[in-house]
Amino acid sequence: MRMDDITLPQLLMHNAQRFGDRVALREKDFGIWQTVTWRQFADHVRAFALGLRALGVQRGDKVAIIGDNRPEWLYAELATQAIGGASIGVYQDSVAEEVRYLVEAADARVIVVEDQEQVDKMIEIWSQLHGVLKVIYYEPKGLRRYQAPYLASFPDIEELGRVYDREHPGLFEAELAQGRPDDVAILSTTSGTTGKPKLAMLTHRNLISQGAGLLAVDPLGPDDEFVSFLPLAWVGEQMITVAAGLQCGLTINFPESTDTVQENIREIGPRVMFSPPRIWENMLSQVQVKIQDSTRLKRAAYEWAVRQGYAMADARFNGVAPGLFLRLKYTLARLLVFEELKDHLGLRFLKRAYTGGAALGPDVFRFYHAIGVNLKQVYGQTESAGLSVIHRDGQIKFQTVGTPLPNTEVHIAANGEILVKSPSVFIGYYKNPEATAETLKDGWLHSGDAGYFDEDGHLVVIDRAKDVMTLRDGTIFSPQFIENKLKFSPYIKEAVVFGGNWPFVTAIINIDFANVGKWAENAQLSYTTYTDLAQKPQVYALIRRDVERANADLPAAARIRRFLLLHKELDADDGELTRTRKVRRRLVAERYHDIVEALYGDRHEMEVETTITYQDGRTALIKTRLHIEDLEESEFAASDSRLERALAR
Repeated sequence: MRMDDITLPQLLMHNAQRFGDRVALREKDFGIWQTVTWRQFADHVRAFALGLRALGVQRGDKVAIIGDNRPEWLYAELATQAIGGASIGVYQDSVAEEVRYLVEAADARVIVVEDQEQVDKMIEIWSQLHGVLKVIYYEPKGLRRYQAPYLASFPDIEELGRVYDREHPGLFEAELAQGRPDDVAILSTTSGTTGKPKLAMLTHRNLISQGAGLLAVDPLGPDDEFVSFLPLAWVGEQMITVAAGLQCGLTINFPESTDTVQENIREIGPRVMFSPPRIWENMLSQVQVKIQDSTRLKRAAYEWAVRQGYAMADARFNGVAPGLFLRLKYTLARLLVFEELKDHLGLRFLKRAYTGGAALGPDVFRFYHAIGVNLKQVYGQTESAGLSVIHRDGQIKFQTVGTPLPNTEVHIAANGEILVKSPSVFIGYYKNPEATAETLKDGWLHSGDAGYFDEDGHLVVIDRAKDVMTLRDGTIFSPQFIENKLKFSPYIKEAVVFGGNWPFVTAIINIDFANVGKWAENAQLSYTTYTDLAQKPQVYALIRRDVERANADLPAAARIRRFLLLHKELDADDGELTRTRKVRRRLVAERYHDIVEALYGDRHEMEVETTITYQDGRTALIKTRLHIEDLEESEFAASDSRLERALAR
């Protein structure tokens, strides 16, 4: 079939004929992997599509979908598209007000939700919604006594569609045939780091061309497995699950719950994974913490093996053929340590793994290559259907994000901004012509990111152009680069670096409560709350070592001189993070203005008051004293000396 002249639902129906009873989807429910064939997949989409039509959904209408990844999400998305509509995914952890904003912004006519939690959000905001015909849930547990007339179960709508199909024979085929590649397929929310998310209109052509580009670089087929555990509201998950998955026919697996993802990944042994840096960082943190808890012999074996892994990874990065002795040592490290470690993480059978959505720290990247995971950086935005640039096998440089996909042009503007042109570039923001005009000019997507091409034609992404800072001495630095070096520590969950017009660099740090809590237990250090633990002198000493490590190979002007451990975790519900867990740097700077001022003052501690909101809506006022840690100038001089000696060697 011509991929440039087809829609996603048409591709699904083609797969139903081509693959028939081959497994398309797999979902773990009650401890058992339940399978859905390609033929059953198509039947569900047909029934739900006609159910939506029976409710009054017309061509051009929008359907919102909220919930964890389940087969019903894909049924609802493709069914909407089959009758000429477009879906909008909403992150399942969005609070009711965020849901209301997105549903209203998209003019959604139907809302498909997962369970009681999401239904309760709909009930809370129902009186504020306009034009919504129905709320359809696909997990009935706890909803038996819910009698609101606008509620309906997913199976009931499917049955309504089957009845409608019998009464209107041929309607589904006619609607399907009307679909065109340039019809809007999904409204994908942007990350919203600088404000409310915008709705990027991605067409069938955008998604299919992006998937085809990925498969041209890294082919996949019907025998491959993929575990879909990241929110389908994220364009990165749509990229593999829908755009590439429907084209190559791989099997999509849905975990039983968010708590069993690691276990389910290990059971399936996927051949491909795509995750944002947060997932790779968390997996590494788990490894680091568990190694510290292991026996002395196991710890020594691991540390020896990792040294061989780093040596092998660096040789490959530098294009140097490893010597015989290194190959022998690496083979031994792989057999003794790395294969078991990858099996424990569920990565043993991976052909390729991808990371994107934000920058991944070089230390984290080197670690995965050291243990034998073919991890690749990718670069893209929601507006380019998730992907524009990718590493090729055998051409991986951890400082870069690779080279452009086929049929993709990438230029660097005079001001250093990355520009992208390809069939995957979106057609604009829904009902926002002003933002569209700013972002899309003469077919070129203005990414808002700063970058350059290296001598090998690889793209190097520095940071968001607005976030790149210049210190008073003229040194240009990327806060994100320093933050990623800090997050290599298993004890640091989040960091926000400040500099710009200030005389030096400082940081606000979130500890990883679970890992630092485990460390505190082993050190027989008692604590009560996150706030109490974060302000322990012993914890400051622990984090200080990691800040010094991050500082060691940074230019002198870009090193962190003072830092503070924040009394609370940065939270998406408080607007401090996006739903994809990116820091809203400007909001954090405004909200914690007093703390930033104190970091650049001469105080070594400060009093803070904050209001916290519990899940039941109750609030409480917390007062605490925060310590500010100084790194002495003499330490920077020593670090400079160590760095100079290392460079000389």
